Amino acid sequence: MADKPLKIDDVRALSKDQLGEELIKRRKEQFNLRFQKATGQLEKTSRIRIVRRDIAKISTVLGEIAKSETKTATKKA
Repeated sequence: MADKPLKIDDVRALSKDQLGEELIKRRKEQFNLRFQKATGQLEKTSRIRIVRRDIAKISTVLGEIAKSETKTATKKA
């Protein structure tokens, strides 16, 4: 769990499988942070925002990949 947010260039450099793994990891972290907040154990509340934005970045890049794959597939057909 790094405290710094992901950079979009770093996210774009990852493969589709790595993005999927990273997305699962961030969602688990988000789940754990929500529980910590509910029980009053969360010390760095800013981490929730960072993780939420990282999830959005990864989801955006996965969407871009899917869109480019469908464009490529339709051009070949």
